[in-house]
Amino acid sequence: METTEIHPNTEKNGPGRQLVARAKSRDPDAFVSLMQLHAKRMYRVALAILLNDEDAADAIQDTILTCWEKMHSLRDDRYFGTWMTRILIRKCYDLRDERRRYADIEEMPEPAEEDHYNLELKEALATLDEKYRVIMVLFYAEGYRTDEIAQILRIPKSTVQTRLQRGREKLARYYRDGE
Repeated sequence: METTEIHPNTEKNGPGRQLVARAKSRDPDAFVSLMQLHAKRMYRVALAILLNDEDAADAIQDTILTCWEKMHSLRDDRYFGTWMTRILIRKCYDLRDERRRYADIEEMPEPAEEDHYNLELKEALATLDEKYRVIMVLFYAEGYRTDEIAQILRIPKSTVQTRLQRGREKLARYYRDGE
């Protein structure tokens, strides 16, 4: 199955693709620029899974290190965003599982003070099961198509579509019941 990367600056001969090529040849400046290009996207995905700023930062840091160490294993520069997101999701799950072993959820620190909109959105997303929350963030915040999400999460496209629809319904109920 052939897919295409849709994310900014990764189009054919675009600056993102050039950064990926330079980063693969071990150019640290290009790698830093590439990570800066994807920083917000990584944060949103990590936060959707971990629901904690500090843990999201840890997962992103681990992801950046892994990407640097494994850049040579990226087969096609066009798919850097998908490849990086898979690594990030795996790091988030690993971190979440590790934290569960060592601390109760009640012992976790509260997220940092944020503006009202972001806090309300986080609260709404936190009401969703993780399987819906991750797909909602990948689709709405990151702009991935359903077939790309299916590839990233390695689940059928129909499952992505179903979870997206159910996530929408659950958020609609949350907002309807909150009024």
